[in-house]
Amino acid sequence: MIEQFKKDIAQGLSSNPKTLPSKYFYDEMGDELFVQIMHCPEYYLTKAELDIFTNQTENIVNALELSPHTYFELIELGAGDGLKTKELLKLLDKQDFKFDYLPIDISQNALNQLEESINKEFPTISVKTQQGDYFQVLETLHDSNHPKIVLFLGSNLGNMQDEIASDFINKLGSCLSNGDKLFLGVDLIKSASIVLPAYNDSKGITRDFNLNLLSIINRELEADFDLNSFSHQPQYTEKEGIAKSFLVSNRKQIVKIKTINQTFSFEKGEKIATEVSRKYNDTILNQIIENTPFQIGIKLTDARLFFANYVLKIN
Repeated sequence: MIEQFKKDIAQGLSSNPKTLPSKYFYDEMGDELFVQIMHCPEYYLTKAELDIFTNQTENIVNALELSPHTYFELIELGAGDGLKTKELLKLLDKQDFKFDYLPIDISQNALNQLEESINKEFPTISVKTQQGDYFQVLETLHDSNHPKIVLFLGSNLGNMQDEIASDFINKLGSCLSNGDKLFLGVDLIKSASIVLPAYNDSKGITRDFNLNLLSIINRELEADFDLNSFSHQPQYTEKEGIAKSFLVSNRKQIVKIKTINQTFSFEKGEKIATEVSRKYNDTILNQIIENTPFQIGIKLTDARLFFANYVLKIN
């Protein structure tokens, strides 16, 4: 894992323009900060998807064509704290559905906390946490003949460029079988007045979350990033439908990363791209899944039409 981290950081900071992979945001502090972000008044994404899971739980079960009499595996990619999923688990548990819940996350800390909370809240639910890369874990489950429901929530797909998202969905489909389903949560295109504050909250938690990536590199790779020398900068245009986050160098500076024995120069105002968050509509999603084994089934939206959960089926 650490060797891949070194490779990704070296490659990203050597590119022009510079980039850092968003998947490395999530150490213990990153997990904590993201939970705080989800509760910020400006961050509508979690609230909108939670609205769907809370008020349309029966609709979700019906859309996924789940039966209390048929065992299935409920697999969640990037489970985090399970806030939304617990609403679904509550109903499945109450109605005696037969299933195992398999949350997958790169953060062992997040998985440990999730397993502890579910064991406490739903002691009869079988939880089998899986730490690591999504596809490595899914490959181990591929030989199972049980029906599979994969949850990929929080508009995490939007962190990928469209071509990469299409490859991701296609690869995910290759790990599943006919009849299996993907329950995909995506943020819908809307005005900048709503989107931009979600990535630049008034308390500066998103800023701290973005800067924490530099702290992780400092700790894990013995780098000397000065966090006070970088600022958080988001941008979004409704026409493009893509929110972007950057770390901007406040001065001309040189950063050394000891474990990879490299130095990186920054001009004043130079940006490091850290995150992309694509917003969707039906047309964009259909283009992304066009060459994959999936087809769009039912679509559920929150009350304000900010967010959508799509059922994608393999036929």
